[in-house]
Amino acid sequence: MAGALPAAAQTPIKFTLDWVFQGPTSPFLVALDKGYYKAEGLDVTMDPGQGSAGAVQRVATGAYDIGFADVNSLIEYNAKNAGKEILCVFMAYDFPPFGVHALKKSGITKPTDLAGKKLGAPVFDASFRLFPAFAKKNGIDAASVQHVNLTPQLREQSLVQGTVDFISGHYFSSILDLKARGVKPEDVVSFNYSDYKMDVYGNGIIVSPALAAKPEVVTGFLRATAKAWREVAANPAVGIAAAKKRDPLIDEKLEAERLDMSLRLNVLTSFVKANGMGDVDPARFARSVKDVAEAFGLPSAPEPDKVFTGKFLPPKAERMLGP
Repeated sequence: MAGALPAAAQTPIKFTLDWVFQGPTSPFLVALDKGYYKAEGLDVTMDPGQGSAGAVQRVATGAYDIGFADVNSLIEYNAKNAGKEILCVFMAYDFPPFGVHALKKSGITKPTDLAGKKLGAPVFDASFRLFPAFAKKNGIDAASVQHVNLTPQLREQSLVQGTVDFISGHYFSSILDLKARGVKPEDVVSFNYSDYKMDVYGNGIIVSPALAAKPEVVTGFLRATAKAWREVAANPAVGIAAAKKRDPLIDEKLEAERLDMSLRLNVLTSFVKANGMGDVDPARFARSVKDVAEAFGLPSAPEPDKVFTGKFLPPKAERMLGP
């Protein structure tokens, strides 16, 4: 690894997360706090996001160099913006955390029960953006569902108060945020998209076209990030401490549970255990691009290599996560 460069040689990088500072994204904070980015010659500024689809827009407009974003929203963006494609350079969630959630008392027991109901969601939430695809695959008339636009802070609260019938969101966000509001997990009905005919990927690290022209910068960012993810997977407490430092109001126990959930369900899959973090299974990825394009009603699917590339990844040995 390159030694730390003098301050003047640090490349400034604006990085946007998909959401607020939480357990699952704490590896980025660890890499920042422990100077891993700095050691790669990068001066990283990190901001929270408003939804993992919104991070695509932030990078597309040039406001940010790098983002942590939903790759499915990226597929849609690239299909509509040929020649201005943004690349995903590191797949973090090999298994997606997307889904919709209702309370048992609503009487909703199967996906088709969502027809005609009120869906509460921030517009840039990835699960919300993918809801029409989920609806199409499961025989729900998406047009019959009324969307209530909510800020991230009001989403779970609105479900508890009954002003909406169901919400969309990352499983580890919504289930635990409902739990924090006194709702028992067994009183929640969740339809996780991956259990309902949607074999798609989740969030990855995306880079602007301008930054993609600087391969050593991109690889340096990925190497520092992978190092931190390895550390957090081996010792989650390190991640929670970094998140707490950034947001003193977080509930450490809840965030530890959220981080554990995301590691178990989204990150440490059998593919990742065998191949290291960051890469994709080419055949599965090509299928998911076609699937998402069809579900979004896009005129054509972008070529998989216009969406994801592994060419910036550090060596496999640096991306292997512990047991």
